[in-house]
Amino acid sequence: MPGHRRPGRPATGRRTTAGTTTALITLLALLLAGCSGGGADTAKNGPVHLTFWSALRGSQEVVDAFNRTHSNIKVDFAQVPSGEQGGWAKLSNAARAGNAPDVATIEYPQLPGFTIDGVPRDISKLLPDSVRRKILPQALDLTTFDGRTYAVPVDIEPMVFLYRKDIFTKNHIPVPKTWAEFESSARALKKAQPRSRIASLFTTGGTLYMAAYAWQAGAKWYDTSGDTWRVAMDDAPTRKVADYWQRLKDDDLVRVEPGSSQQWRAHLRSGETAGYLAGAWAAGSMMASTPDGKGKWAVAPVPQWDAAKPKVSTQGGSTFMVTKDSNHPKEAMEFISWMVTSPAALRAKLSSGVSSAFPSVPGLVPVARKEMDTSYFSGQDIFGLFDEQAKLIAPTWKWGPRMVSTTTSGDDGLAKAGVGSGSVLEALRDAQNRTMPDLKSLGLSVTER
Repeated sequence: MPGHRRPGRPATGRRTTAGTTTALITLLALLLAGCSGGGADTAKNGPVHLTFWSALRGSQEVVDAFNRTHSNIKVDFAQVPSGEQGGWAKLSNAARAGNAPDVATIEYPQLPGFTIDGVPRDISKLLPDSVRRKILPQALDLTTFDGRTYAVPVDIEPMVFLYRKDIFTKNHIPVPKTWAEFESSARALKKAQPRSRIASLFTTGGTLYMAAYAWQAGAKWYDTSGDTWRVAMDDAPTRKVADYWQRLKDDDLVRVEPGSSQQWRAHLRSGETAGYLAGAWAAGSMMASTPDGKGKWAVAPVPQWDAAKPKVSTQGGSTFMVTKDSNHPKEAMEFISWMVTSPAALRAKLSSGVSSAFPSVPGLVPVARKEMDTSYFSGQDIFGLFDEQAKLIAPTWKWGPRMVSTTTSGDDGLAKAGVGSGSVLEALRDAQNRTMPDLKSLGLSVTER
């Protein structure tokens, strides 16, 4: 991971290359020393008390289950707002004041920035090998930088295609296996049902969707060379993706609307939007938000650019970090390990409501499958599909140091593109241009490639 003011190289499941410099390793070591916090001594006169902040639904139920079954550690839980609604700022402010919780939840795109700011501690030596071996390697890759691990993945969300099976069947429209077929199916749907569209181009939150599409196509918005971050949000794969979605938009084959809006959900309910490209978590969200769609929806693999060489990206997902301020990192890791690997923890989480989030530990898939009523999807084994797709996640992606700023800028551009002022590619280029000063203000060495 980038150190306290310098970039690093992402782990890929292999040894890091010679491009990682001695200076960088030294900076990482200094950051680690500075973030070591207190010791991990267990209280002699009672259980260790940990603080845990999370916006994830079901966290209270998980904490209650842990506290009932563990006598040496007790966890005090606080529900915090989701990141974009203030959770990230709350955690950052607490860390700056030196009173961050022992354990906190952070999404994958935000982890690099928090690591640069020194909020999570390096847990490479704390994470038990027995836990590490259970986690999907592609998930752990997203939390490991320069051979150092800074968070434990909770879930990993492979992209899939949710679609109105009844509409596709009635109109004899094939479920697309490639992006070329997706465009053909979009044209066929518009012809058969002029008011319906196959999917949406989101103008709110759309940058992260574009990131997922670009990732699948082989893009690398961020990478490092030596001590320098290299940024390219308009590389060849991204241009291919941007041009593709621009054509869908210009030909009125997709609906242009804010993501997660009432407008979007109304179109899903009415069938005017007949598909949804998103992470695995979206299946559960669909069940909760669109209950009258029961029996109408199905889930398919995300379309491929090359069906002979399938690749999948992710959209969504969270991690657990032990913060630099924790005085009990060993106990914090024991708590995290239990939350991530224990069937009891997953059952407790799922007791709070429907969730199709794909666990970072594939061994928990049978638990998730058993706990979900899949009658909404006509009994389809959606977790079996997610499991297959998760194995195809391309371990080539790296999130940037300031993704909140990047996505805000990109969404502004996509909103303009949605009304014909600019294009999808221009929105991504503008996001890059507006992000560069933020990265340089961190003292990072940054270049465009």
